[in-house]
Amino acid sequence: MSFFAIMFALLLEQVRPVARDNPIHGMLRAWVRGSSRNFDAGKPQHGWLAWVLAVGVPSLVALGLHWLLVWALGWPVAVVWNVAVLYITLGFRQFSHHFTEIRDALESGDEPLARELLAQWQQVDASELPRSEIVRHVIEYSVLAAHRHVFGVLAWYSVLAALGLGPAGAVFYRLSEFVSRYWAYKARDQHQPASASLQKAAANAWTVIDWLPARATALGFAVVGSFEDAIDSWRNYAQRFPNDNDGVVLAATSGALNVRLGGEALKATEALGYNGATPLELGIDTESTPGRDPELAHLRSVVGLVWRAVVLWMGMLALLTLANLLG
Repeated sequence: MSFFAIMFALLLEQVRPVARDNPIHGMLRAWVRGSSRNFDAGKPQHGWLAWVLAVGVPSLVALGLHWLLVWALGWPVAVVWNVAVLYITLGFRQFSHHFTEIRDALESGDEPLARELLAQWQQVDASELPRSEIVRHVIEYSVLAAHRHVFGVLAWYSVLAALGLGPAGAVFYRLSEFVSRYWAYKARDQHQPASASLQKAAANAWTVIDWLPARATALGFAVVGSFEDAIDSWRNYAQRFPNDNDGVVLAATSGALNVRLGGEALKATEALGYNGATPLELGIDTESTPGRDPELAHLRSVVGLVWRAVVLWMGMLALLTLANLLG
């Protein structure tokens, strides 16, 4: 069932992308805001309570509806529910327009527009970035977006669906990522900032939840890219990035494509929720990974790498589905 649900969700998302202002996302944002507003009292236990409510309740709702549909109407209707949940939580088109617009601007030689689009996408100061640094930022942000919107969702959905928990894994993963990013952003809100305890709870939970998916994504990139170089870069250079899980994905990408990542690009840590601290202040190595300087051709290589990894995932799920049907 997982294979068919994922396949139909990806096809549907390609044909009709989820609108940025869709009511489902709006309802979930309102739920997350309400959870922090009503339960964030500044203490660690309150932070964890708000996190459990913000992430756990929607996940349980998705699971409950899945079981209800299986019991009342049968598996075919439950598959439709799984496709609907994956359509909202999974897909490239939720971020790929940023990548495409910046790539088109660079291909046409309009670097000022590319800098402006990059700044709008990630809320960073890109006004003085040279062309190679623009490409480097786009590669890093796009690969991480692909991991969080596609491969991480696939990992959590596939595992929990195999355990009979339906689409709960997809909701759980995406909301965990969203609340970590959203509450770090809300920490700068003068009217109703998120407390340090709430931010810490969300960040710690996200680190644990993304640990295995990040390594699965890195391994997938290694398999469909330059395997030995990707594994070597993963082992030796992942620690040069601000976040351990992100570092694993980016280091593997660097080796798989033979492109330099990290280094000066890490100066844009404001977008990652480090409250304006520089990498040196955080004790992070700012030396980049080995490889060629980022070039426009690498953006096409990134697209190929990601799609090959999707094919790998779908092939593995297809084999598991076939083995289950035959067994």
